[in-house]
Amino acid sequence: MKQRKHVAFAPLSTKKSPDLSNKDEIVPSKLCLFSSLKRIFVACLAIRIVNALLIQTYFNPDEHWQSLEVAHHIVFGYGHLTWEWKKGIRSFLHPLLFASLYKVLALLGLDTPWFMMHSPRMLQSIFSAVGDLYLFRLSDVLFGSTVAKWTLFCQLANWFIFFCINRTLSNCLETVLTLVSLWYWPCMQVSSKKVPQDSRKWALALAALACAIRPTSAIIWLYVGFLELLSTHGRLRFIAVEVIPIGFLVLGLTCLLDRLMYGSWILVPLNFLKFNFLSSGGDYYGTHKWHWYFTQGFPVMLFTFTPFSIAGIIKSKNWKLFGLITWVLGLYSVLGHKEFRFVLPVLPVALIFSGFSLAAMEKSNSSRPGRNGSSSSRKWPLSLRFSVFFLLATNIPMALYMSLVHQRGTEDVMNYLSREAINEKVESIFFLMPCHATPYYSSLHQNLPMHFLDCSPREEEGILDESDRFMKDPAGFVSELAKNWSSPSHIVLFEPEEKKLRDFLTSHSFIQVRRFFHAHFKVDRDHQASVVVYASMIG
Repeated sequence: MKQRKHVAFAPLSTKKSPDLSNKDEIVPSKLCLFSSLKRIFVACLAIRIVNALLIQTYFNPDEHWQSLEVAHHIVFGYGHLTWEWKKGIRSFLHPLLFASLYKVLALLGLDTPWFMMHSPRMLQSIFSAVGDLYLFRLSDVLFGSTVAKWTLFCQLANWFIFFCINRTLSNCLETVLTLVSLWYWPCMQVSSKKVPQDSRKWALALAALACAIRPTSAIIWLYVGFLELLSTHGRLRFIAVEVIPIGFLVLGLTCLLDRLMYGSWILVPLNFLKFNFLSSGGDYYGTHKWHWYFTQGFPVMLFTFTPFSIAGIIKSKNWKLFGLITWVLGLYSVLGHKEFRFVLPVLPVALIFSGFSLAAMEKSNSSRPGRNGSSSSRKWPLSLRFSVFFLLATNIPMALYMSLVHQRGTEDVMNYLSREAINEKVESIFFLMPCHATPYYSSLHQNLPMHFLDCSPREEEGILDESDRFMKDPAGFVSELAKNWSSPSHIVLFEPEEKKLRDFLTSHSFIQVRRFFHAHFKVDRDHQASVVVYASMIG
């Protein structure tokens, strides 16, 4: 793949953004981390691997149930496929990445509890490092080397990126593909003559792949594609010779893959569109106010980088990138069901503006004359030093707390049960907790009978699913359930429900064997302070 030349970017404005490229700066190549792309990638990869190992908490069910659980089912022949896979609204493309990893582990005899738990995030860390590298390259193309260095700092320091980017969510891979694809798009630059001729084809292929993994990624590429359509001269050729053939090629290959895995022809993007947009099926899992992304969601993700990003937007006057962020947040705001991870792909884009703001502080100091009439020393100005300290002091504790402490009980309990199952101390497990609250077979990695409370969307409104019925009346639900169940050897539940079911558990010969810390504070339900494991004394 050819490397293209870096060119200056002029925003859609009558005024040019400040030159922050520091082109005259000479740094010894052997001493500078940023002297080569290879050095940058290796450094990012090392950081992301450590990052992956530090993630020991539970964030979103899809991390396990829509990727690893499916991959485990493909390779080992057992694992739960949720209702989405029965209705054909998910593509097998993303889970197959982890299925390949599991296959390699199985062939090498490394499918142990530790590797099964950590290796998928280690694989994702490689993709994440690629995303970091291309974010650096993108910001370098747009604003120059100084902004690129500070943007990479922002990317590595941001708490939510640290907390989320190495998880096995499809949104994380979508984010990486978005960053790589944005670097290839000619419309991101002023002079398309300096861009390799095949650059746009790569951009389209990567964008199509992102859409194959997550159909909602089309929201991003509608905006970028419209910009490209406005800036290109051969518009008809762009659509007829590039967009349509590349789009149909990727769609066709994905359909063939899903045909092989589903056993019948399934058009996943269409089914996904019907469920999430035409029928608002996602609303079943909760809704937020239309302004949530603007007033809560995205500011929480940016955290203390928010004022720096706002300042960078104003100073850079890069309305293309700002428009992309606004467009994505605006369209996702139309949907009732909202989650942080849905807008993850534009978080690194917003951090480019934070990088611009920090670079402007550094540039303001270097442009001041020194005592001898030359440029002043390269010592950071006080404002920049304070800003860096402030960002690190606020983001590092948040990143570590969310990755190591908050909601770790459901991961710890599966580690424990996996070890107990290997030692043949577990025969069957019942999870009396909200549906998908823990990892499943992909973490246990033992083909034992397990049951959790179902929460599949109901055809008729007003009918509560198993999970909701249990949360509404734990004692009544379990008493009814026990009339027909095959008593499990282990029961797992959260502390609030455990308190309500102690008499029931004792009367049915269960004793508490382990308790795992889970969270210090309430999230969306009662305070789930700990996860409790009960074992049957019978047998």
